[in-house]
Amino acid sequence: MRWALVKVSLAVTAMVVVAFAVPLGLVIREMARDRAFAGAEREAAAVAPALSITTDRAQLERVVASAGSGTDMAVHLPAAAGEQPLDIGERRASDQDVAAVRELGRASTSTVPGGSALLQPVALSSGEIAVVEVFVPESAVTNGVGTAWAVLAAVGAALIVGSVAVADRLGVRMVRPAQRLVEGAHELGEGKLGARVPEEGPTELRLAAVAFNSMADQVVQLLANERELAADLSHRLRTPLTVLRLNAASLGDGPAAEQTRAAVEQLEREVDTIIRTARDAKPQTAAAGPGAGCDAAEVVRERMAFWSALAEDEGRKWRVAGADRPVRIPVARADLAAALDALLGNVFRHTSEGTAFAVDVHNGEDAVIVLVSDAGPGIADPETAMARGRGSGTDGSTGLGLDIVRRLAESTGGDVRIGRSVLGGTEVRIWIQLDGRDRPPRRRGHRGSVRRRRTGRGALSFNRSRSLP
Repeated sequence: MRWALVKVSLAVTAMVVVAFAVPLGLVIREMARDRAFAGAEREAAAVAPALSITTDRAQLERVVASAGSGTDMAVHLPAAAGEQPLDIGERRASDQDVAAVRELGRASTSTVPGGSALLQPVALSSGEIAVVEVFVPESAVTNGVGTAWAVLAAVGAALIVGSVAVADRLGVRMVRPAQRLVEGAHELGEGKLGARVPEEGPTELRLAAVAFNSMADQVVQLLANERELAADLSHRLRTPLTVLRLNAASLGDGPAAEQTRAAVEQLEREVDTIIRTARDAKPQTAAAGPGAGCDAAEVVRERMAFWSALAEDEGRKWRVAGADRPVRIPVARADLAAALDALLGNVFRHTSEGTAFAVDVHNGEDAVIVLVSDAGPGIADPETAMARGRGSGTDGSTGLGLDIVRRLAESTGGDVRIGRSVLGGTEVRIWIQLDGRDRPPRRRGHRGSVRRRRTGRGALSFNRSRSLP
């Protein structure tokens, strides 16, 4: 493409130069000829006054010598009565040309050896016609023409070279972005997801680079979402696996019971492997659109109905507060259920049997707070626990559960905090923003005010039945 552009530019510029230089060169040559003959006419006109006054040879020779160079002018006088025609100066024109001018009475030019001769008729006082001959050498006709043509040729060559150079630069400017676009496409096709194209060059190629980079970002995002989906789905399997593990623990002794427990442990390890394999993907949990969302109270009651059965089997006291009336939040039902299952699954997985837990829902004007508390040993390093892929460092902990909860809260403009609960263990607070705006910084002592509201109703009581309060 680059060389094709150079060739086209070379051909076009050459044609333009020829189209203008050739006619201009011919005009310059004609101008030089006209200039030479105009000078000859002026020399002939300088002799005319003397011829109209006298025909004396001596006087005319002085006039011719003063008007011309002495060798380039001649005067041809007609024959007087009883005399021969008189020629003053070197004669170059033929007798026929001189006679024709004398007869016609108008100037003419004739070709002579070494140049041209201008024949100018002049009327004498006697009424006869004399002819003034001015020799115009070939060098005078072509004087300056060669130099002018050389200048034209140099200008034309400079234009051609300049156009080729400009075309080459333009070709490079067009070809390089196209080559980078091709290279980026090849790299992306080879699996190099970080391949991007500089957004430069002509407008069309720049737009193509922008579209390519956008496509590459979308590909990376789609792959990340696929890995994220695999990790999230695998983590959601932890909930039924927890149920299987608890049920397997109650099977007693025997080969079948041991095999069941071993199979459940193997399945949990495989699920953990899948989660850790996909943990490097950057997750994205989009907030529900306008008019979407769910009833947080209904989802809390539903999930607690599920986990309360396991809590009864393990002798755990549990409690639900604030879920007795509808609480609308801009979060998809499945996402909230997955977040609650992740937190409650952590309670059953990382605390001993008999440890109490509670779920509280606080409905405010601009936010909804969901608190999941337990009476376990607590989390020593909350920041590490919130980091995706780290977990608490214990066996079976991937850290993905708390990350799912964090992404759900941040999709609404809220956040997640881990602290110490009034039960003595861990409290995970999910702040869900209702209007989707970034939440202003929390005032100091906010957590204490929540606790005072919770403890102001009296001591926490725990219900072991499966019925919802």
